[in-house]
Amino acid sequence: MIKVELNPSDQYIEKAIEGYDVLEGREGAGNDFLGWLDLPEQTPSSLVGECEAIAQEWKDKGVQVVVVIGIGGSYLGAKAAIEALSHSFDSDINPQKTRVVFAGFNLSEEYHAELLEYLQGKSVACIVISKSGTTTEPAVAFRLIKKHIESIYSKEEAASRIVAITDKSRGALKTLADGEGYRTFVIPDNVGGRFSVLTPVGLLPIAVAGYDVRKMLLGASDMAKLCRERSAKNPAILYAAARNEQYAAGKKVEILVNYNPKLQYIGEWWKQLYGESEGKEGKGIFPAAVNFTTDLHSMGQYIQEGERMLFETVLSVKNTNKELLVESDEQNLDGLNFLAGKSLEHCNKMAELGTRLAHIDGGVPNMRIEIDRIDEYNIGELFFLFEKACGISAYILGVNPFDQPGVEAYKKNMFALLNKPGYEEASQKIRERLQ
Repeated sequence: MIKVELNPSDQYIEKAIEGYDVLEGREGAGNDFLGWLDLPEQTPSSLVGECEAIAQEWKDKGVQVVVVIGIGGSYLGAKAAIEALSHSFDSDINPQKTRVVFAGFNLSEEYHAELLEYLQGKSVACIVISKSGTTTEPAVAFRLIKKHIESIYSKEEAASRIVAITDKSRGALKTLADGEGYRTFVIPDNVGGRFSVLTPVGLLPIAVAGYDVRKMLLGASDMAKLCRERSAKNPAILYAAARNEQYAAGKKVEILVNYNPKLQYIGEWWKQLYGESEGKEGKGIFPAAVNFTTDLHSMGQYIQEGERMLFETVLSVKNTNKELLVESDEQNLDGLNFLAGKSLEHCNKMAELGTRLAHIDGGVPNMRIEIDRIDEYNIGELFFLFEKACGISAYILGVNPFDQPGVEAYKKNMFALLNKPGYEEASQKIRERLQ
């Protein structure tokens, strides 16, 4: 079970309980996007079975690479879970294992060209994720991957190797999937992208990668029960209260810290979750993430002695899944024989504790969230804890956690510059501005 070391004041616990009441009452801004609250406990076993069946089918068929196409919440949750659960050198250690790679989260020509080069000679399948089917980045990537698959296989076989996760009844991708005979999964209307990891958006790619999504849902379900309590025993209330108290005290940047590189993409998923949910109306804590001890040799100086606008949330792992001891060395030229016989993780834990103490002394408040180990159950717990706390936290700030109006600004300019039909007037204005 996740353990939180947070000490918000009674005043901010009360504010968080008020935010909790708005969220649980389902009457706040964006309340038509609260389906994720029910997902862990109400996900049908049959839906999970469908994900597992496709994973097994493709494995039996000899599929070597599955390309998952999506952007933002349509890929970050799956990427975070797969990176956390995979062997660090998976492609070399497990060459027969189905590789899951991602596309459509950028417009880089080199990235997608190199992806197509990588796919040459391999057995390929694709999961395309988009509610509308018209978001530029994934739509462009899907054109490329669809063409590649159709150039190798018969029309019927190609259709069996493409799964669309999209709207239940409308949109370009749904229309295409129905016309081509792709199997489809539904993105629920009441679940926004950044809260969708426990829908087929995350479950199917994670299952295809070979991980136990039932255990992940169990962890999320157990956390959902814990986060239902209307008190300071609720870890989501504690986290939302503590971070907003720091924000009110002038700490405008929250750094999510990990001491295990497997959790790097948990940080990326968390950044989107909180950045898109809270950063609006001139408000919001800026979410950043670092990987320690690595980034202590790059960002450590600023965190220790830079502008005092920061606070840290340390994501700690109690138990590792491996054990490795430091060896004794007869010459001891590096002077490290005092570590002989100690586990590398013991050294890592002491680095974590020493860093926390140093940063606290340097004026950087520290909070700590501890998971038991990196596995499906604990990742599921973590996903739901952060989602629940995010909804509460945004309501404390007084913003709608479930919209992202600012995301559209760059799209309008991009479409105008690309001369998309309907944007002629905007295109003319931008070009005049750039003269």
